[in-house]
Amino acid sequence: MPAESFYTYRPDGVSFTSKKAAGIKTIYAPLCGIDASSVKSAITPFLSGDIKQDKFHYLTKPASREDLRFPVREFFVFIKGKGGFSLFQETSPNSAFVEIGPLWHKLNRTHQAAGLEIGAINFVPTTGENVELMQVTVKNISKIPISFTPTSSIALFGRSRDNKHDHEHVTALLNRVLQVPEGVLMHRTMAFNEEGHQASCCVYYVYGCQGISGGITGSFPTVDSFYGDGGSMLRPAAVFENHDPVVLGPKALNGKEVVGALRFKETTLKPQESQSYIVAVGMGPEEAKTKETFSRFNSVEKFVKALEANKKYWSDKISSIDLSAGDADFNSWMRWVTLQPVLRRIFGCSFLPDHDYGKGGRGWRDIWQDLLSLILIEPHQVRQDLINNCAGIRIDGSNATIIGDVPGEFLADRNAITRVWMDHGAWPLLTLKLYIDQSGDFDILLYRQSYFRDPQLSRTHDKDIGWVSQYGNKLLDKKGNIYEGTILEHLLVQHLTQFFNVGEHNIIRLESADWNDGLDMAASRGESVAFTSLYGGNLLSLAELLEDLSSVKSMEKIRMNRELLVLLDTLSEKVNYDDYQSKHNHLFGKYFHSVQPALSGQTIELAIKDVVKDLRAKGHWIFAHIRRQEKIQFKKGARAFEWFNGYYDNKGQRVEGFKDRRVRMTLTGQVFPVMSGMATNEEVGKIVASVDQFLKDKELGGLRLNTDFGVDHYMDLGRAFGFAFGTKENGSFFSHMNVMYAAGLYQRGFARAGYQVLQSIYRMASDGHRSKIYPGIPEYFDSEGRGMYHYLTGSASWLVLTQLIHVFGVRGLRGDLMLAPQLVKEEFNKKGIASVSCQFAGKRLTVEYHNPKKLDAGKYAIKEILINGKPPAFKQVAHDKVCIPRSSITKSALIKVTLG
Repeated sequence: MPAESFYTYRPDGVSFTSKKAAGIKTIYAPLCGIDASSVKSAITPFLSGDIKQDKFHYLTKPASREDLRFPVREFFVFIKGKGGFSLFQETSPNSAFVEIGPLWHKLNRTHQAAGLEIGAINFVPTTGENVELMQVTVKNISKIPISFTPTSSIALFGRSRDNKHDHEHVTALLNRVLQVPEGVLMHRTMAFNEEGHQASCCVYYVYGCQGISGGITGSFPTVDSFYGDGGSMLRPAAVFENHDPVVLGPKALNGKEVVGALRFKETTLKPQESQSYIVAVGMGPEEAKTKETFSRFNSVEKFVKALEANKKYWSDKISSIDLSAGDADFNSWMRWVTLQPVLRRIFGCSFLPDHDYGKGGRGWRDIWQDLLSLILIEPHQVRQDLINNCAGIRIDGSNATIIGDVPGEFLADRNAITRVWMDHGAWPLLTLKLYIDQSGDFDILLYRQSYFRDPQLSRTHDKDIGWVSQYGNKLLDKKGNIYEGTILEHLLVQHLTQFFNVGEHNIIRLESADWNDGLDMAASRGESVAFTSLYGGNLLSLAELLEDLSSVKSMEKIRMNRELLVLLDTLSEKVNYDDYQSKHNHLFGKYFHSVQPALSGQTIELAIKDVVKDLRAKGHWIFAHIRRQEKIQFKKGARAFEWFNGYYDNKGQRVEGFKDRRVRMTLTGQVFPVMSGMATNEEVGKIVASVDQFLKDKELGGLRLNTDFGVDHYMDLGRAFGFAFGTKENGSFFSHMNVMYAAGLYQRGFARAGYQVLQSIYRMASDGHRSKIYPGIPEYFDSEGRGMYHYLTGSASWLVLTQLIHVFGVRGLRGDLMLAPQLVKEEFNKKGIASVSCQFAGKRLTVEYHNPKKLDAGKYAIKEILINGKPPAFKQVAHDKVCIPRSSITKSALIKVTLG
């Protein structure tokens, strides 16, 4: 018999049920409100997982992956003569199942020994309240009446994440507790911070009711009163010894760890009868506000109404891009992937149990890659984000790495360690280009924005000891005015500085790391060939974008700061590109000195055609240099393999090739030569063969990030190689780079190879028996196939992008609609149809491809197009590509495309 499916999708094609997941302590789902200011939760089949608003306001104790093995949300029933039974603890195997939808979680656990079934539904409302809601239902599944005493329990933490280990007991002494008719209320005398204590401005609470308002007989508001000296979270004395609640005095209440343990009145249920209880855990500015909030949810009727509103909101969000390919389960899986970029906008990078990457904020690379998909999912709200984020760029081409809490606010780094990732300058152009193609909004390039300024100069090689905080974080000119340059100028600064920022092999310096944060120990002599190829491709894209701007806006000249002319050297003082030292000196000795500590504030006009010529000269030089210098050739038996070296280490040695009787190869080193256009089509074919030979896992089928270098550490390259091989950045199946590799293959017309890569990710993710995750794409899979760092990963954005604009080929081109499908024959259903619904030009489009002969990608041409039953005007770009004017998209439409 085939193995039982790990989860089964319900008829709506999104929600699912799972019996297998209900036995895994560390699997979790997210719950949240509609934006980053809302309550954010993680929840497991045992109702573990923390609840918080931000890093300063954790309602429950912060939880890492291993903390999920302990209860957080609990509901007990005590039956005289039988003892206590709970939601968290099993009394028999396979007695529970979960049902999960976006974004709600339902657990059902059966206790045959008690004759009861206990179920819980949890969600965060989408109406702005900072509260997580839980409805617990107890049902009598026996044949006789059962009397029981119910108690709910959620331990409140009520302070900063850092206080989990730093001053945990001392900060508990600040707690003040009230026992109120609704439950337990906690406030704090101050927010503890040794750099400067502050008055606390919020209260935390656990409130409840039985079916409708009321039904609580009392509470156990502290650890001491609930657990007792000999009890624990698993066996609280108040439950298992059936204590009566008491009203505690100030000595027993204040300065204690708080538990929102609520005792409900004793209940008797007849067979098949049930009773529901509402529990709310939240925070607010004052007691009156918390009670007013709870009054909106303090009955089953109100709870259900809020739950239905939650389901509708997230259903609409998850349907923003709706794929229908040949595999129904794949379509359902992609709906969860589509939700992930929205989750990362809300959660940041580190508000779920897999949070080893920091303290909650999104980094520079994260925001730009998340926006790739948000342009497609939430197009109405991204323009201002794009503009605001450009204010994080420094005049030296580097950038602040952490986005603040308000628009335009930036921090140099989340850990107060100033670092420079050499890849950061490449991402804004990719995102802005997609936005312009989708919208036709070339005006954004001419919008003026400030530059980021702090004490760091010359990409952290120098420091301005005279800088003071009163200066602010906006670059000033020599007259003390805030300098603003166009968004286009910001993009030029990022790319032109990097062209000259090279090491001894005339490759852009690795600095603190590139995309692979684990390559962080080669700041002196390390170089990144991989991202040099991307910068080369970007320089050519910038040239093309300038020509488009000139055409669309009828412009012949652009204005920019005078100092930038130094880097447009073909227009001023030509530098010998083959001489790495001359390039380095030109950047550090001439450009940086001209713009630091302040710009002149003077601008010049340049002919667009001259700037385009300069950019193309630089881009083509990079491509030729890498092809000439970085190609690796290796023979294995009778077969010859060829790929590109990706890196140089801190000793200036080439990283990839054949060394110590091992093949050293990185996937990153191949992705960007393919994606950028640097590799020729013939070279792409050879890369695919090499990747399949050396990076493809024979058992799991996925592509590893690198081969096993056979070292315990690589101190001249980075921390990644200290990780066990097959984990994190050392040879795991890193979803992000796999998806970008697939995207690059589709860009170059290698649809079959791209499809195989995406299928390998889907198979690994959906094999829940191995991956032990719910639907969606994780950051990586380890060597056992387990999905790690689920939900909050940039790979989701890239996968949504790749499916829509490359696989289904529905994308913008300078604001017009391009249709260029690369669906392989397996992606059409039995009738030969594949479709996608999405937003374009403010309208809802459904593009339906009809492929009656089940032809493969590359074998079919676009034969006919109908928009709402009528043939539109369009331009045939190639046999399988057409461009439809934006003006033709006047309303929501069904576009039928016949392939033949």
